[in-house]
Amino acid sequence: MIFFFVLIISTLISILSNSWFGCWMGLEINMMSFIPMIIKSNNMFSTEASLKYFLTQSIASINFLFIIIMNMMNLNKFNNQIISIMINSSMLMKMGSAPFHFWFPNIVEGLSWMNNFILMTWQKITPMILMSYYLNNEFLFIIIIMNIIIGALGGLNQISFRKLMAFSSINNLSWMLMSIMISENLWMFYLLMYTFLIKIMCFMFYITNMFYINQIFINNINPMIKINIFINFLSLGGLPPFIGFFPKWIIINFMMYNNMYLLTFIFIIMSLIVLFFYIRIIYSSLMFNYLKMKWFKISLKNNMMLMINFYSMMSIMGMIISTLFYL
Repeated sequence: MIFFFVLIISTLISILSNSWFGCWMGLEINMMSFIPMIIKSNNMFSTEASLKYFLTQSIASINFLFIIIMNMMNLNKFNNQIISIMINSSMLMKMGSAPFHFWFPNIVEGLSWMNNFILMTWQKITPMILMSYYLNNEFLFIIIIMNIIIGALGGLNQISFRKLMAFSSINNLSWMLMSIMISENLWMFYLLMYTFLIKIMCFMFYITNMFYINQIFINNINPMIKINIFINFLSLGGLPPFIGFFPKWIIINFMMYNNMYLLTFIFIIMSLIVLFFYIRIIYSSLMFNYLKMKWFKISLKNNMMLMINFYSMMSIMGMIISTLFYL
């Protein structure tokens, strides 16, 4: 609880700071409070993940500190363009964005579902806001295209749900970067929606104790749980009429108004690939005949099932409810 409290405070320190040094200090406190939350003494994977996380975040922080000092010294040799690219790069590395994404799936694989939820949502807030102070649009367009392609194609051959969610996170990061380039309010709205959907997925995998795709076939799970996972996967992929489509629809609208037709085309095609590997998993688990462990049945308590059904209802009805605000 102490580390979780420090994690929240450190993000607020970074966001509310009026100097780059204050921002850097907040990022460091954030890193040092998240690492003890990851480590479990009886799990070697989490210890390895925490060490990898520390090394990558340290490299990004050193890079960020170097740029701050360069900025303070007012070195005229370096123009504004290079400084903005370097600040953006160090923040993208902290988020696990392409082309600095190599650490992200490996670390996600060693974490529990609750830690994954924090890493995929809360840990993206500070770097995103710091990056919005110094956006380099030309550089970010290249990064957005890389993110959406790597996020979609990287998830195709995965057998682990955690790695699947990691590549899905990289894919969604391109939508987030696009939204922060449009407006901060739109980014906050997208982040809230994404947090809501990731929370449902992590919660469902946590209570059913699923980490790999074959577990959805082998385990004797109540079909209603599978249908709920299916609904929320489609919502996360951004299929209408689910709630996950709503923020993506707004971003596509903005892109079309600004004549970004090629970028819109790439976004839509890659979303189809993401939806393909989501549907492939659930369709197979619902339709195919396969060996089940008959003596090991996963059934949830009524209050848990009620909560999951409520979340799924929100996913389905969210789009309809949201349109009422515009009447």
